[in-house]
Amino acid sequence: MADLTVKFDVLVIGGGNAALCAAISARRAGASVLVLEGAPKFYRGGNTRHTRNMRCAHDAATDILTGPYTEEEFWDDLLRLTGGQTDEELAKFMIRESKDILNWIVEQGVRWQPSLGGTLSLGRTNSFFLGGGRAMLNALYLTAEKLGVEIVYDAEVIDLDIEHGMFLSAKLKQPIDGTSEIRASALVAAAGGFEANIEWLKEYWGEAADNFLIRGTPYNRGSILKMLLDKGVQDIGDPTQCHAVAIDARAPKFDGGIITRHDSVVFGIVVNKHAQRFYDEGEDIWPKRYAIWGRLVAAQPDQIAYIIFDASVRNSFMPTLFPPIEGGSIAELATKLELDPAALEKTIAEFNAAVRSGTFDHTILDDCRTEGITPPKTHWARRIETPPYLAYPVRPGITFTYLGTRVNRQARMVMKDGKPSANMFAAGEIMAGNVLGKGYAAGIGMTIGSVFGRVAGREAAKNARN
Repeated sequence: MADLTVKFDVLVIGGGNAALCAAISARRAGASVLVLEGAPKFYRGGNTRHTRNMRCAHDAATDILTGPYTEEEFWDDLLRLTGGQTDEELAKFMIRESKDILNWIVEQGVRWQPSLGGTLSLGRTNSFFLGGGRAMLNALYLTAEKLGVEIVYDAEVIDLDIEHGMFLSAKLKQPIDGTSEIRASALVAAAGGFEANIEWLKEYWGEAADNFLIRGTPYNRGSILKMLLDKGVQDIGDPTQCHAVAIDARAPKFDGGIITRHDSVVFGIVVNKHAQRFYDEGEDIWPKRYAIWGRLVAAQPDQIAYIIFDASVRNSFMPTLFPPIEGGSIAELATKLELDPAALEKTIAEFNAAVRSGTFDHTILDDCRTEGITPPKTHWARRIETPPYLAYPVRPGITFTYLGTRVNRQARMVMKDGKPSANMFAAGEIMAGNVLGKGYAAGIGMTIGSVFGRVAGREAAKNARN
């Protein structure tokens, strides 16, 4: 057990990918490092436990990537999905640094595997972790422990002593070996967003937030973020913006993970509780649009929607934990979904009549579309006419929130007066709003965590030595 009475060079608060990258980076730079993970050991790692892949720029195909994904293409994708709501300097810095992360993360014990199948079509752009997010975490923890990083679990921080932008100490909720005050020369905050704090979400979303499901850890309640903002750190990001996808309405309130996400939208239509379509299901390639559907469903009555498709496509996408609801007819399916049968029949009949057939290919922007209907389905439109008819009920599944701490290229927090903090750094979801003003593309959260975690650890160690 670590001696918590000593003053560490670097204190890392958090226990996921960003925290571990920071801890390893700081330790390799010669610093003494303590990691405080608020969760129990079994639940360590925040949302990283549920991840599968990371998006990094690369100039050529590799053993696990099918082709190049240049810095320019990555930037173009990020610019489009955020609608320009990103810090261009930081975003381009992250993209440039991501090229080296592909190898650096392997040096820390993480292993890659070829892309998984399904509708995300990420074989060229994203590297997949062998064994998934938990295996990746286990590799990083093992490396950190071997390097001499001290790690304490069930270590909830309830206060930060900060004076004039300088971190002095952290206070633990429960003393460990009689010690409740942790001192360090530099702080790296990597404790995630506030998505598991329903009361905080309700400040911006109102009562609708009661119907949100939280895909990841119940421990990301935003306490560290709130302390930092209350003690003079400059905020960044819209508090209503988040990485939110459509997940099965039958999923648990917390920690349902990736197996509750639905990738079937492009193969059918989506209707609300009034059996009305409300958005173009074929607007763009799924990896660039799957993360808008949480917010779209959140804007619907009672925050509920239904993905409707037929038997011809039921094996075309990655299945989820929950089976689809079936009906021998549209009316029977509507009854099972507690929708108005006549309304759903009318919606599907109008959609079918509007479909203009083409050559279906869900991996490209194909020519299967609708005409004369609002909203349109721009691509991948096919008639829903082969029984049995199937549906998934979906709700907004929040992954992480974008309100965070403003940082510079050194991952150093910026104070409200515009000056950089003396010794406080941030990485991962707690500062993701610098890069993600809105929108999301698969794997970017892990990129933000790894790149800025590595930078924060290195810079914190340098700061502590000086």
